[in-house]
Amino acid sequence: MTYYHHRYGSNKKKKSVFARIILWFILLLVVATATASWFMYEIVLQPNVWTPSGEPVSVFIPTGADFNQVKSILYEKGLIVHRANFEWWARKINYPELVKPGHYVIQNNLSNNALINILRSGKQVPVRVVFNNQRDIYQLAGRVSEQIEADSASIVAYLTNEATLQKFNLTKETISCLFIPNTYEFYWNTNAGGFTKRMEEEYLAFWNDARKMQARNINMTIPQVITLASIVEKETNKNDEKALIAGVYVNRLNAGWLLQADPTLVYALNDKNIHRVLNVHKDIESPYNTYKNPGLPPGPICIPSIASIDAVLNHSHEENLFFCAKDDLSGYHVFTKSYAQHNRNAQKYRKALDEMKVFK
Repeated sequence: MTYYHHRYGSNKKKKSVFARIILWFILLLVVATATASWFMYEIVLQPNVWTPSGEPVSVFIPTGADFNQVKSILYEKGLIVHRANFEWWARKINYPELVKPGHYVIQNNLSNNALINILRSGKQVPVRVVFNNQRDIYQLAGRVSEQIEADSASIVAYLTNEATLQKFNLTKETISCLFIPNTYEFYWNTNAGGFTKRMEEEYLAFWNDARKMQARNINMTIPQVITLASIVEKETNKNDEKALIAGVYVNRLNAGWLLQADPTLVYALNDKNIHRVLNVHKDIESPYNTYKNPGLPPGPICIPSIASIDAVLNHSHEENLFFCAKDDLSGYHVFTKSYAQHNRNAQKYRKALDEMKVFK
Protein backbone atom coordinates (compact mmCIF):
# COMPACT_ATOMS: atom_id res chain seq x y z
CA MET A 1 0.00 0.00 0.00
CA THR A 2 2.80 2.37 0.78
CA TYR A 3 4.33 1.90 -2.66
CA TYR A 4 0.98 2.48 -4.39
CA HIS A 5 0.35 5.70 -2.54
CA HIS A 6 3.84 6.91 -3.30
CA ARG A 7 3.42 6.15 -6.98
CA TYR A 8 -0.02 7.76 -7.08
CA GLY A 9 1.27 10.89 -5.37
CA SER A 10 4.18 11.11 -7.80
CA ASN A 11 1.85 10.87 -10.81
CA LYS A 12 -0.42 13.50 -9.35
CA LYS A 13 2.51 15.87 -8.88
CA LYS A 14 3.67 15.29 -12.44
CA LYS A 15 0.20 16.07 -13.78
CA SER A 16 0.10 19.23 -11.72
CA VAL A 17 3.46 20.37 -13.09
CA PHE A 18 2.37 19.54 -16.65
CA ALA A 19 -0.87 21.47 -16.18
CA ARG A 20 1.06 24.49 -14.93
CA ILE A 21 3.39 24.26 -17.93
CA ILE A 22 0.40 24.16 -20.30
CA LEU A 23 -1.18 27.09 -18.49
CA TRP A 24 1.98 29.13 -18.70
CA PHE A 25 2.33 28.25 -22.37
CA ILE A 26 -1.22 29.41 -23.04
CA LEU A 27 -0.61 32.60 -21.08
CA LEU A 28 2.60 33.26 -23.00
CA LEU A 29 0.80 32.57 -26.26
CA VAL A 30 -1.96 35.01 -25.33
CA VAL A 31 0.58 37.65 -24.33
CA ALA A 32 2.59 37.07 -27.51
CA THR A 33 -0.55 37.26 -29.64
CA ALA A 34 -1.69 40.40 -27.87
CA THR A 35 1.77 41.92 -28.23
CA ALA A 36 1.92 41.02 -31.92
CA SER A 37 -1.59 42.38 -32.43
CA TRP A 38 -0.69 45.61 -30.68
CA PHE A 39 2.55 45.80 -32.67
CA MET A 40 0.70 45.27 -35.96
CA TYR A 41 -1.98 47.78 -35.00
CA GLU A 42 0.69 50.30 -34.04
CA ILE A 43 2.46 49.91 -37.38
CA VAL A 44 -0.35 49.09 -39.79
CA LEU A 45 -3.59 50.65 -38.58
CA GLN A 46 -2.65 53.36 -36.09
CA PRO A 47 -2.85 56.91 -37.58
CA ASN A 48 0.66 57.87 -38.71
CA VAL A 49 0.01 60.85 -40.99
CA TRP A 50 -0.08 64.42 -39.78
CA THR A 51 -1.06 67.37 -41.97
CA PRO A 52 -0.87 71.07 -41.03
CA SER A 53 -4.16 72.24 -39.49
CA GLY A 54 -5.61 68.86 -40.41
CA GLU A 55 -6.08 69.98 -44.02
CA PRO A 56 -5.47 67.69 -47.03
CA VAL A 57 -2.01 67.98 -48.61
CA SER A 58 -1.11 67.47 -52.27
CA VAL A 59 1.83 65.18 -52.96
CA PHE A 60 3.41 65.04 -56.41
CA ILE A 61 5.45 61.93 -57.23
CA PRO A 62 7.51 62.40 -60.42
CA THR A 63 7.69 59.87 -63.23
CA GLY A 64 10.52 57.41 -62.54
CA ALA A 65 10.67 58.19 -58.81
CA ASP A 66 11.85 55.42 -56.48
CA PHE A 67 10.97 54.72 -52.85
CA ASN A 68 13.77 56.94 -51.56
CA GLN A 69 12.37 59.89 -53.50
CA VAL A 70 8.88 59.18 -52.22
CA LYS A 71 10.21 59.16 -48.65
CA SER A 72 12.00 62.46 -49.23
CA ILE A 73 8.81 64.06 -50.58
CA LEU A 74 6.73 62.87 -47.64
CA TYR A 75 9.34 63.70 -45.02
CA GLU A 76 10.06 67.18 -46.39
CA LYS A 77 6.37 67.97 -45.98
CA GLY A 78 6.51 66.56 -42.42
CA LEU A 79 3.64 64.17 -43.10
CA ILE A 80 4.95 60.98 -41.45
CA VAL A 81 4.96 60.74 -37.65
CA HIS A 82 6.89 57.46 -37.16
CA ARG A 83 9.16 57.03 -40.16
CA ALA A 84 10.61 53.64 -39.21
CA ASN A 85 7.13 52.15 -38.92
CA PHE A 86 6.15 53.58 -42.30
CA GLU A 87 9.26 52.23 -44.00
CA TRP A 88 8.94 48.79 -42.39
CA TRP A 89 5.37 48.31 -43.54
CA ALA A 90 6.06 49.76 -46.99
CA ARG A 91 8.76 47.15 -47.54
CA LYS A 92 6.62 44.40 -46.02
CA ILE A 93 3.94 44.91 -48.69
CA ASN A 94 6.41 45.56 -51.52
CA TYR A 95 5.59 49.23 -52.10
CA PRO A 96 9.19 50.05 -53.20
CA GLU A 97 8.53 47.88 -56.29
CA LEU A 98 5.12 49.49 -56.91
CA VAL A 99 5.85 53.24 -56.86
CA LYS A 100 3.52 55.06 -59.26
CA PRO A 101 3.84 58.71 -60.31
CA GLY A 102 1.08 61.25 -60.00
CA HIS A 103 -0.78 63.74 -57.82
CA TYR A 104 -2.13 62.29 -54.59
CA VAL A 105 -4.16 64.11 -51.95
CA ILE A 106 -3.15 62.97 -48.46
CA GLN A 107 -5.64 63.28 -45.60
CA ASN A 108 -4.79 63.80 -41.96
CA ASN A 109 -4.65 60.78 -39.60
CA LEU A 110 -4.19 58.14 -42.29
CA SER A 111 -2.60 54.89 -41.20
CA ASN A 112 0.52 53.53 -42.88
CA ASN A 113 -1.60 50.91 -44.59
CA ALA A 114 -4.15 53.42 -45.91
CA LEU A 115 -1.44 55.81 -47.09
CA ILE A 116 0.55 53.16 -48.93
CA ASN A 117 -2.60 51.74 -50.52
CA ILE A 118 -3.35 55.19 -51.93
CA LEU A 119 0.18 55.69 -53.23
CA ARG A 120 0.55 52.30 -54.86
CA SER A 121 -2.96 52.26 -56.33
CA GLY A 122 -2.11 54.87 -58.96
CA LYS A 123 -5.54 56.43 -58.36
CA GLN A 124 -4.32 59.99 -58.44
CA VAL A 125 -6.47 63.09 -58.14
CA PRO A 126 -6.70 65.12 -61.38
CA VAL A 127 -5.42 68.70 -61.39
CA ARG A 128 -7.24 71.64 -62.92
CA VAL A 129 -5.27 73.20 -65.77
CA VAL A 130 -6.22 76.77 -66.60
CA PHE A 131 -4.79 79.00 -69.30
CA ASN A 132 -6.03 82.22 -70.84
CA ASN A 133 -4.65 85.46 -72.21
CA GLN A 134 -1.37 83.86 -73.29
CA ARG A 135 0.62 85.71 -75.96
CA ASP A 136 1.98 82.63 -77.73
CA ILE A 137 2.94 78.98 -77.25
CA TYR A 138 5.97 80.01 -75.19
CA GLN A 139 3.80 81.73 -72.60
CA LEU A 140 1.29 78.91 -72.87
CA ALA A 141 3.96 76.28 -72.22
CA GLY A 142 5.23 78.24 -69.24
CA ARG A 143 1.74 78.50 -67.76
CA VAL A 144 0.84 74.86 -68.35
CA SER A 145 4.17 73.56 -67.02
CA GLU A 146 3.29 75.15 -63.67
CA GLN A 147 0.27 72.85 -63.49
CA ILE A 148 1.42 69.48 -64.91
CA GLU A 149 4.67 67.51 -64.86
CA ALA A 150 5.74 68.32 -68.44
CA ASP A 151 8.23 71.21 -68.51
CA SER A 152 7.84 74.20 -70.82
CA ALA A 153 10.81 73.24 -73.02
CA SER A 154 9.34 69.82 -73.79
CA ILE A 155 5.95 71.34 -74.62
CA VAL A 156 7.44 73.93 -76.99
CA ALA A 157 9.70 71.32 -78.61
CA TYR A 158 6.74 69.01 -79.20
CA LEU A 159 4.53 71.76 -80.65
CA THR A 160 7.19 73.12 -83.00
CA ASN A 161 8.31 69.69 -84.19
CA GLU A 162 7.83 69.38 -87.94
CA ALA A 163 5.78 66.21 -87.55
CA THR A 164 3.36 67.98 -85.18
CA LEU A 165 3.02 70.99 -87.50
CA GLN A 166 2.34 68.73 -90.49
CA LYS A 167 -0.19 66.66 -88.55
CA PHE A 168 -2.29 69.72 -87.81
CA ASN A 169 -1.50 71.51 -91.08
CA LEU A 170 -0.27 74.52 -89.10
CA THR A 171 2.91 76.60 -88.94
CA LYS A 172 5.01 77.85 -86.05
CA GLU A 173 3.06 81.10 -86.37
CA THR A 174 -0.36 79.38 -86.24
CA ILE A 175 0.22 76.36 -83.98
CA SER A 176 -1.32 78.33 -81.11
CA CYS A 177 -4.65 77.99 -82.97
CA LEU A 178 -4.82 74.48 -81.53
CA PHE A 179 -5.55 75.78 -78.03
CA ILE A 180 -8.93 76.88 -76.73
CA PRO A 181 -8.60 78.74 -73.39
CA ASN A 182 -10.62 77.03 -70.70
CA THR A 183 -10.29 74.99 -67.51
CA TYR A 184 -9.37 71.34 -68.06
CA GLU A 185 -8.76 68.35 -65.84
CA PHE A 186 -5.49 66.47 -66.37
CA TYR A 187 -3.52 63.86 -64.54
CA TRP A 188 -0.51 65.69 -63.16
CA ASN A 189 2.06 63.32 -64.73
CA THR A 190 0.88 64.19 -68.27
CA ASN A 191 3.74 64.70 -70.73
CA ALA A 192 3.93 67.09 -73.69
CA GLY A 193 2.49 64.55 -76.11
CA GLY A 194 -0.39 63.71 -73.80
CA PHE A 195 -1.16 67.38 -73.26
CA THR A 196 -1.19 68.07 -77.01
CA LYS A 197 -3.40 65.04 -77.71
CA ARG A 198 -5.95 66.23 -75.19
CA MET A 199 -5.89 69.73 -76.70
CA GLU A 200 -6.48 68.21 -80.13
CA GLU A 201 -9.58 66.47 -78.78
CA GLU A 202 -10.84 69.73 -77.28
CA TYR A 203 -10.08 71.59 -80.54
CA LEU A 204 -12.07 69.07 -82.59
CA ALA A 205 -14.97 69.22 -80.15
CA PHE A 206 -14.98 73.03 -80.21
CA TRP A 207 -14.76 73.28 -84.00
CA ASN A 208 -17.95 71.36 -84.59
CA ASP A 209 -19.89 71.39 -87.87
CA ALA A 210 -21.80 74.53 -86.90
CA ARG A 211 -18.69 76.62 -86.22
CA LYS A 212 -16.91 75.28 -89.31
CA MET A 213 -19.93 76.26 -91.39
CA GLN A 214 -19.88 79.77 -89.89
CA ALA A 215 -16.20 80.11 -90.83
CA ARG A 216 -16.93 79.04 -94.40
CA ASN A 217 -19.80 81.50 -94.58
CA ILE A 218 -17.43 84.41 -93.92
CA ASN A 219 -14.80 82.97 -96.29
CA MET A 220 -12.24 82.31 -93.57
CA THR A 221 -10.19 79.33 -92.53
CA ILE A 222 -10.06 78.37 -88.87
CA PRO A 223 -6.56 79.88 -88.41
CA GLN A 224 -7.80 83.11 -90.02
CA VAL A 225 -10.80 83.25 -87.69
CA ILE A 226 -8.55 82.71 -84.67
CA THR A 227 -6.02 85.29 -85.89
CA LEU A 228 -8.73 87.93 -86.24
CA ALA A 229 -10.20 86.85 -82.89
CA SER A 230 -6.81 87.42 -81.27
CA ILE A 231 -6.86 91.04 -82.48
CA VAL A 232 -10.39 91.48 -81.14
CA GLU A 233 -9.25 89.95 -77.83
CA LYS A 234 -6.54 92.59 -77.48
CA GLU A 235 -8.81 95.44 -78.53
CA THR A 236 -11.35 94.98 -75.74
CA ASN A 237 -12.25 92.92 -72.70
CA LYS A 238 -15.91 93.88 -73.11
CA ASN A 239 -17.58 90.79 -74.50
CA ASP A 240 -20.72 92.70 -75.42
CA GLU A 241 -18.91 94.82 -78.04
CA LYS A 242 -16.54 92.23 -79.50
CA ALA A 243 -18.88 91.41 -82.38
CA LEU A 244 -18.95 95.12 -83.32
CA ILE A 245 -15.14 95.33 -83.38
CA ALA A 246 -14.90 92.10 -85.35
CA GLY A 247 -17.43 93.56 -87.81
CA VAL A 248 -15.23 96.63 -88.40
CA TYR A 249 -12.22 94.46 -89.25
CA VAL A 250 -14.24 92.16 -91.50
CA ASN A 251 -15.53 95.25 -93.33
CA ARG A 252 -11.97 96.51 -93.80
CA LEU A 253 -10.80 93.13 -95.11
CA ASN A 254 -13.72 92.94 -97.53
CA ALA A 255 -13.00 96.48 -98.72
CA GLY A 256 -9.33 95.66 -99.28
CA TRP A 257 -8.20 98.15 -96.62
CA LEU A 258 -5.29 97.79 -94.28
CA LEU A 259 -6.46 96.51 -90.91
CA GLN A 260 -4.48 99.19 -89.03
CA ALA A 261 -4.92 97.32 -85.75
CA ASP A 262 -2.90 98.84 -82.91
CA PRO A 263 -2.58 95.53 -80.98
CA THR A 264 -0.57 94.06 -83.85
CA LEU A 265 2.00 96.84 -83.41
CA VAL A 266 2.24 96.16 -79.68
CA TYR A 267 2.78 92.48 -80.49
CA ALA A 268 5.46 93.27 -83.07
CA LEU A 269 7.26 95.62 -80.68
CA ASN A 270 6.92 93.11 -77.81
CA ASP A 271 6.84 95.93 -75.29
CA LYS A 272 4.43 95.49 -72.40
CA ASN A 273 4.92 99.08 -71.33
CA ILE A 274 3.19 100.60 -74.36
CA HIS A 275 -0.10 102.13 -73.24
CA ARG A 276 -0.50 104.50 -76.14
CA VAL A 277 0.34 103.65 -79.75
CA LEU A 278 2.18 106.51 -81.47
CA ASN A 279 3.01 107.20 -85.11
CA VAL A 280 6.63 106.17 -84.49
CA HIS A 281 5.42 102.68 -83.61
CA LYS A 282 3.81 102.34 -87.02
CA ASP A 283 7.20 102.34 -88.75
CA ILE A 284 8.34 99.00 -87.36
CA GLU A 285 9.32 96.46 -90.00
CA SER A 286 7.37 93.34 -89.12
CA PRO A 287 4.91 91.03 -90.86
CA TYR A 288 2.65 91.80 -87.89
CA ASN A 289 2.53 95.53 -88.69
CA THR A 290 -0.98 95.83 -90.10
CA TYR A 291 -0.38 99.50 -90.87
CA LYS A 292 2.05 98.39 -93.60
CA ASN A 293 1.02 94.86 -94.57
CA PRO A 294 -2.37 94.07 -96.11
CA GLY A 295 -4.65 91.37 -94.79
CA LEU A 296 -4.29 89.43 -91.57
CA PRO A 297 -0.92 88.96 -89.83
CA PRO A 298 0.87 85.57 -90.18
CA GLY A 299 -0.79 84.18 -87.07
CA PRO A 300 -2.58 85.05 -83.82
CA ILE A 301 -1.13 87.74 -81.58
CA CYS A 302 -2.50 85.89 -78.54
CA ILE A 303 -4.54 82.80 -77.78
CA PRO A 304 -8.04 84.31 -77.94
CA SER A 305 -10.97 83.46 -75.69
CA ILE A 306 -14.02 81.56 -76.86
CA ALA A 307 -15.97 84.83 -76.65
CA SER A 308 -13.63 86.49 -79.15
CA ILE A 309 -13.71 83.52 -81.55
CA ASP A 310 -17.50 83.44 -81.50
CA ALA A 311 -17.56 87.24 -81.95
CA VAL A 312 -15.73 86.84 -85.26
CA LEU A 313 -17.99 84.00 -86.38
CA ASN A 314 -21.05 86.05 -85.41
CA HIS A 315 -19.66 89.50 -86.21
CA SER A 316 -21.82 92.57 -86.60
CA HIS A 317 -23.02 93.32 -90.12
CA GLU A 318 -23.23 97.07 -89.55
CA GLU A 319 -21.26 99.14 -92.02
CA ASN A 320 -18.83 100.65 -89.49
CA LEU A 321 -15.26 101.08 -90.65
CA PHE A 322 -13.81 102.88 -87.63
CA PHE A 323 -13.87 102.65 -83.87
CA CYS A 324 -12.15 104.53 -81.08
CA ALA A 325 -11.98 104.16 -77.33
CA LYS A 326 -14.47 106.39 -75.55
CA ASP A 327 -13.07 109.48 -73.87
CA ASP A 328 -14.74 108.46 -70.59
CA LEU A 329 -12.03 105.77 -70.37
CA SER A 330 -14.70 103.17 -69.60
CA GLY A 331 -13.03 100.64 -71.86
CA TYR A 332 -15.87 100.80 -74.35
CA HIS A 333 -15.63 102.13 -77.91
CA VAL A 334 -17.54 104.42 -80.21
CA PHE A 335 -18.16 103.20 -83.79
CA THR A 336 -18.64 105.14 -86.99
CA LYS A 337 -18.73 104.85 -90.78
CA SER A 338 -17.27 108.33 -91.23
CA TYR A 339 -13.54 109.05 -91.13
CA ALA A 340 -14.23 112.67 -90.19
CA GLN A 341 -16.33 111.60 -87.22
CA HIS A 342 -13.68 109.03 -86.28
CA ASN A 343 -11.04 111.80 -86.18
CA ARG A 344 -13.24 113.84 -83.84
CA ASN A 345 -13.70 110.81 -81.58
CA ALA A 346 -9.97 110.09 -81.64
CA GLN A 347 -9.18 113.69 -80.70
CA LYS A 348 -11.46 113.44 -77.66
CA TYR A 349 -9.75 110.24 -76.58
CA ARG A 350 -6.24 111.67 -77.04
CA LYS A 351 -7.23 114.69 -74.95
CA ALA A 352 -8.46 112.36 -72.18
CA LEU A 353 -5.13 110.50 -72.24
CA ASP A 354 -3.23 113.78 -72.09
CA GLU A 355 -5.22 114.82 -69.04
CA MET A 356 -4.38 111.50 -67.45
CA LYS A 357 -0.71 112.11 -68.37
CA VAL A 358 -0.56 108.91 -70.40
CA PHE A 359 1.92 109.87 -73.11
CA LYS A 360 3.33 106.49 -74.17
